[in-house]
Amino acid sequence: MSQTQRKVLLAKPRGYCAGVDRAVETVEKTLALHGAPIYVRKEIVHNKFVVTELEAKGAIFVNETDEVPQGATVVFSAHGVSPAVHEEAANRNLKTIDATCPLVTKVHAEARRFAQDDYQILFIGHEGHEEVEGTMGEAPKNMTLVDGPAHVQDIEIDPSRPVAWLSQTTLSVDETLETVDRLRAKFPQLLDPPSDDICYATQNRQKAVKEISNQCELMIVVGSANSSNTVRLVDVALEAGATAAYRVDFAAEINEDWLSGVTTVGVTSGASVPEILVNGVLTWLAQRGFDSVEEVETIEEHLQFALPPELRRDIKAAGRA
Repeated sequence: MSQTQRKVLLAKPRGYCAGVDRAVETVEKTLALHGAPIYVRKEIVHNKFVVTELEAKGAIFVNETDEVPQGATVVFSAHGVSPAVHEEAANRNLKTIDATCPLVTKVHAEARRFAQDDYQILFIGHEGHEEVEGTMGEAPKNMTLVDGPAHVQDIEIDPSRPVAWLSQTTLSVDETLETVDRLRAKFPQLLDPPSDDICYATQNRQKAVKEISNQCELMIVVGSANSSNTVRLVDVALEAGATAAYRVDFAAEINEDWLSGVTTVGVTSGASVPEILVNGVLTWLAQRGFDSVEEVETIEEHLQFALPPELRRDIKAAGRA
């Protein structure tokens, strides 16, 4: 097979979404403003490289707020936290900066509104994910977790009370729609949320992968194993026609055997992945004859989010733009 026939289809959009960009910038600007160390509850975003880079700059990642010294500064991750975490931080006199993605905050607000009207809320998401824990903490007595279509058969509700669904923002679009269809077949009175909860970036990255997967024998998805949207991209690629699809954190994790018989490789990255990691994969592939790269763009993204208001106030008070 001639090497000139080998090529890479590079999905666009890929990588950082507006919420991730905001969260990482929040930690960097908090460090610049207050100096190291600052504390971050959970991983600010689900990416090994990003966490390691921020640790090197002075961020200390903890699992719970009780690991943060009294009166210290703590940043809450992009995935959001429950009211109980906010309360615990206040009790410890911590200075909090909330980097929760605004799209996750929207779902929190929807949960509170439904709960105020005594709705039963069927929350579609993956058990143990930080976003799920934070959102369900908004109305724990009203919410039931639905972990995918197969779980629907186990769900029971009170038929005398209204019922609605919400979802984790980083799920597979297709799987979520299937779950909703099954829920509605079982509970015809099921109410939709006021807006689509799956975030624009998750949908756009999945759409871009669908666009190129049936043209690829191999799809490489860059991102970490605990990143829900990254893991979903592997599934989406296979469902859309890629012969094989693998997730890697770094180019060094690619197995050369994956390239056997392959002429076209698709490359994409999850919403918490910096472009430097994608460039590393492209360099690795170029060194093995895949040096022709065609970027396939399905939609342009322009959304940006302002920094958390408490951080903007601190920056203004310090006289820094």
